Amino acid sequence: MNDIDAWVWWLVGAVALGIPLVVTAMPEFGMFAVGALAAAGIAGLGFDVVAQVLTFVAVSVALIAVVRPIASRHRTQRPQFATGVDALKGRQALVLERVDGAGGRIKLAGEVWSARALDTDRAYDVGQEVDVVDIEGATAIVM
Repeated sequence: MNDIDAWVWWLVGAVALGIPLVVTAMPEFGMFAVGALAAAGIAGLGFDVVAQVLTFVAVSVALIAVVRPIASRHRTQRPQFATGVDALKGRQALVLERVDGAGGRIKLAGEVWSARALDTDRAYDVGQEVDVVDIEGATAIVM
């Protein structure tokens, strides 16, 4: 196997590692693919097989050791700001039409919403302040 064949094989290996990355969405395969690309570069520069393998291992392990913990930390963090209906949960609203277990209307964040009482035995009269505990579709669940 001559030098040109070695870098081609490393490129084939990088592509082969990229396929399970796309299919399984496991980022580790991408890190191994980058290691194979680095080894292909070393092979293209004329270094021997030992240097190629060491480059592959070093780059792959470095990426897994550095990038994987950072990616895991970002994946488990919740967004700092709630958006959409999540931003409405916990806010106060004004009852416009009597709200009970069957329904009613409230003014929430400047808009009129249909609403339903969380406790079906409880009713809220016009003018009362209620707390939004959940949003189900276009209906606010209040208490």
